[in-house]
Amino acid sequence: MKRSVNEWLKEIRHSLEALSTPERKASTLRFFKHPVQVIGVSNPMTQGIGRKVIQEIKEESKEWSFQLAEGLFETGYLEDALLACQIVYARKKSFESFDFKIFEKWVNTYIHNWAVCDTFCNQSVGHLLMTFPECVPKILPWSLHDNLWMRRACAVSFIYPAKRELFIEEQMNIALVLLEDKEDMVQKGYGWMLKVLSQKQTILVFDFIEQYKSRMPRTALRYAIEKMPKNLKEQAMSRSFPLSL
Repeated sequence: MKRSVNEWLKEIRHSLEALSTPERKASTLRFFKHPVQVIGVSNPMTQGIGRKVIQEIKEESKEWSFQLAEGLFETGYLEDALLACQIVYARKKSFESFDFKIFEKWVNTYIHNWAVCDTFCNQSVGHLLMTFPECVPKILPWSLHDNLWMRRACAVSFIYPAKRELFIEEQMNIALVLLEDKEDMVQKGYGWMLKVLSQKQTILVFDFIEQYKSRMPRTALRYAIEKMPKNLKEQAMSRSFPLSL
């Protein structure tokens, strides 16, 4: 008999709680400086549940899967949100350009930590941008958003495109807009984007850093240069830190 979204939500919660332990809950919380609700299940176990759910709901529509994902996001629990990311990404071949609005709503409403931000944006948002380049201009305003997770999401959504040398000009513009952001989660986000891009476009990223390193926070700079040759790292680090740090 076909189960409803609410029935699936109850079943998923039961499966997660059956695997939770106080030790795992305490261990997970140590990875976050912002408040986060956790059930206490390891990532591999959570993914295992996700694979089973995805297999059993494969005949459902994308829209139905998105309803289930939103129900998981709404709970506020880390494991539920990571399962939501997994369920959405499993439908990537069915993505349409207008799904951008749904993804934007989810990022702004339900994402409150780096783990869910990076998982959802690396996978689903990144895939959407590469499949529908017309969505790229729509994500750029996220870099100016009051919500720090929207700003981080703007950068980390370009991780997969950076690996493929796509949307390079947009990435450099995002890095410039976020350059002096005060939130370390945002600094790490755009620093990570630059690091990935530097593996394909080393001189482009190095020149950007040389031009702006007096204004770039130390955290962002160290992320950005991590994969560069030693001589370029040393040059980038020389007299590079803002006086305020």
